[in-house]
Amino acid sequence: MGYVFDFHDARNYDGWMLKRKNRFAADLESRLMLGMLDPAAGESILDIGCGTGASCLPLLEKGLDVTGIDPSPYMLDILSETLGNRVSLYRGVAEDLPFDDNSFNHACLFTSLEFVDNPQKALEEAFRVAKDRVFIGFLNRYAITGIGRRVRGIFTPTIYNRATFFSVWEIKGMVRKLMGPVPVCWRTVCQLPGPWSTWMKQIEGSGLVQRFPFGTFAGMVVTLLPRFRTRPLAIRYQPKKVGHMAAGTAGCSGMAPSNGFETSHRQSDEKR
Repeated sequence: MGYVFDFHDARNYDGWMLKRKNRFAADLESRLMLGMLDPAAGESILDIGCGTGASCLPLLEKGLDVTGIDPSPYMLDILSETLGNRVSLYRGVAEDLPFDDNSFNHACLFTSLEFVDNPQKALEEAFRVAKDRVFIGFLNRYAITGIGRRVRGIFTPTIYNRATFFSVWEIKGMVRKLMGPVPVCWRTVCQLPGPWSTWMKQIEGSGLVQRFPFGTFAGMVVTLLPRFRTRPLAIRYQPKKVGHMAAGTAGCSGMAPSNGFETSHRQSDEKR
């Protein structure tokens, strides 16, 4: 199951999102997700580890049919208060999703893979319930910000003490192990220091900056290919009944074969 956010964690996270700097960073991450996932309005998506709804709201604004699942009832309560009935909510864990195969067009794990016990199983479940694309957003292990968070966690208890950080190559390796050579694309958000303005968003959105592998937040889109299961089928075969043989054939079958002596004897009698 991994770490489940309690009441204080949920409130602290919701308060953290109210700060302008953090909202700016969250907006950059959401832009990256929507730009890479490129969903069409009306399509369905499952937000795995939806939390208090930081990733749900941009999906709703895009016109998607959003379903959220999270193991924390406190997170789901805050999300329900914020978005009401606009999102279908379920309580559950990423490693065991209560949905059928191919139930959604897309699925996303938005900074939720860090808090599960079995990341590979969580990815496998996401690939199972989605039929088009899966977005994986995670905190970069090799980002300067990520290193700083881990160092601060040594001296001060933080939620990041419960998190497992990943690199782009680690996530890509897990995807390849599960799905084989499917199309995979990754980008990052560097969260460069500076004023939080429109031109900063343009810099962060440039292809050159997003291809930097050590950005604070990394996003990866996996395009799912159709996979077919085959099973052997028993073929029922009933031989046709043999019909009656022709009369002439039946008569001939009862005749004894003649030999050469009998034939030559008959011919000599006729000459006499």
